[in-house]
Amino acid sequence: MTSTSPRLGVDIGRVIIDGSSHPSGDDTSFISGTDSDALATPAMSGAFQALRRLNAVFDGRVWLVSKCHARVQGRSERWLAHHRFFEATGIDPGNLRFCRERPDKAVHCAQLDITHFIDDRADVLEHLRGIVGHLFLFGPQRRRHPDLGATATLTWADAERAVLATIQTPHTATATP
Repeated sequence: MTSTSPRLGVDIGRVIIDGSSHPSGDDTSFISGTDSDALATPAMSGAFQALRRLNAVFDGRVWLVSKCHARVQGRSERWLAHHRFFEATGIDPGNLRFCRERPDKAVHCAQLDITHFIDDRADVLEHLRGIVGHLFLFGPQRRRHPDLGATATLTWADAERAVLATIQTPHTATATP
């Protein structure tokens, strides 16, 4: 598939779901805690609002692409439903993809002709180089990644601004973070 329209891909864990802000203080509650623990994990600050605006700018061409195994996939799906993510953002629930290994995100991005991708892991973005034109490294990082070719974005306001700066549409003038 070759598209001239921009298409956004977004990771879920530590990009949309803020495990570090879980009431217990760490994101292992989402992975190894109970389902109740997982559902209590908050959204990343500003994620839903920014994704609603970006979904409008991208004319509904926004996909969630996440690496996880079956158990965490089920929790992620339940979390998205519990927090009414799709209703809040307007993103199509059918635009949800999971893979079992991080390099496999590149397969999904190539199939979907993703032009922009937001992820919190530099190693994932490394696999997307040459496939996705605009890469965004989300959140605080433990070390610098100078050769990655990604735009560093600490918050959703930063990510939204950085993504919007790369596209030219009539919507961008009205979409403000």
